[in-house]
Amino acid sequence: MELANRLPSRVVVTGAAGVLGSRLCARLQSAGVKVHGLDVREVPHTEHTIGDVRDLRAVSQACADAEAVIHCAAALPSYPAAQIRSVIADGTATVLHAASQAGVGRVVHISSTAVYGLPRGVPDETHPREPVDTYSAAKAEAEQIAETFRDRGLCVPILRPKTFLGPGRLGLFAMLFQWAEEGRNFPVLGDGSVRVQMLGLDDLVEAVLTAAAAPAHLANDTYNLGAAEFATLREDFQAVLDAAGHGKRVVSIPARPAVAVLQLLQRWRLSPVYGRLVHKLLADSYVDIGKAQRQLGFAPRLSNQEAILNTFSWWRTRNAVKVRRTSGTVSSEPWRQGALSAVKIFF
Repeated sequence: MELANRLPSRVVVTGAAGVLGSRLCARLQSAGVKVHGLDVREVPHTEHTIGDVRDLRAVSQACADAEAVIHCAAALPSYPAAQIRSVIADGTATVLHAASQAGVGRVVHISSTAVYGLPRGVPDETHPREPVDTYSAAKAEAEQIAETFRDRGLCVPILRPKTFLGPGRLGLFAMLFQWAEEGRNFPVLGDGSVRVQMLGLDDLVEAVLTAAAAPAHLANDTYNLGAAEFATLREDFQAVLDAAGHGKRVVSIPARPAVAVLQLLQRWRLSPVYGRLVHKLLADSYVDIGKAQRQLGFAPRLSNQEAILNTFSWWRTRNAVKVRRTSGTVSSEPWRQGALSAVKIFF
C-alpha cells in the first residue's frame, strides 16, 4: 500500500514555520493530508495556530481534531541555556500531554543523535544517553518524557537524525558556503580525515512520514537516522570549494591550538562554534542506521556530499556572495560568524 494511503488524515506539525516543519507540511498536504501547524510565527499556506509549544492552551487548541502530531519544535544550541531546556523538555511534555488529553493516537517525536554525547564507538539505539552540554541534555530529557507517555500507551516514535541539510537549512554551513563563493580556502581541524555523517532534508521528511504511517508495533520505537554514504570532512568540504569554481582547497590547521582558540572565543561569545561541535570535528561521528533500514524500510537517497551540494546550490541562487546579517536564531538563517569572519582574510 502506498505511503499516502496509510498516513493519518489530520496531522498537527509543531515548529511548522521552521525548515523541517514547513517541508513536512508541504509534503503532507501533497499527499492529501489535512495539516494544522503550530509555531510562534505564521505558517504560510497552512492552517495554523500561532503559539508556543509550552503553552498548553495553544497546543490543545491545535490538537483538537488531530489523529497524529509530528513534534519538530525545538531550540538551537546557540540559545540561552534556560531557554534550550524550557523549549525542548518542557515543550515536549506540554505537546505530549495535550495530545494525550485530545485522544491523538500517535506523536512522532523528532529528537537528535546529540543524546549520545560524544560516543567513542558507533552507537545503535541501545547505546546509553550521555549528554555533554545543555542542548544534548535537554534532548535526552525530552526523550525520557516521551518514553513515559509511551509507557502509558501512547504511540510515540522517537527519531534521532544526524545533522540534516537541504534547501533552507543554513546555520553554520553558511560560513563554508560564503567562504567558498568568495574564493577562499577553507580550514579543517587536523588532516580532515574524520567522517561525519549527516542527512538530507528530504530523506528525513520521508522517514518522518514513514514513522507516522507505519503499523504501531513498528513505529512505537526509537530509530537512528543518517546518510548511508558519507566521506571525510576534507572530501565533503572540498566538493563545495570545487563547485564554487575558484580552484581553492581545504587547508589543514593544527587541531590542538585551533580547539583552544575556538573554546576561548566561545567563552567570550565571539564564535558560533560550540564545544560539542568542536569535538565532533575531531573524531568520526556516525551512527548505526540498520534498525531503521530493517524495520521501517529507511532508504536514504542522498549521500553527505549530495545533500551538502544541493544546499550550496540553493544558497547560491538565493544569496549569491552577500549574506544578509541576521540574528541566527533559526536554522534557516546563517549563524553570525563573530570573530571567525576576521580570520578568513588568511585563507
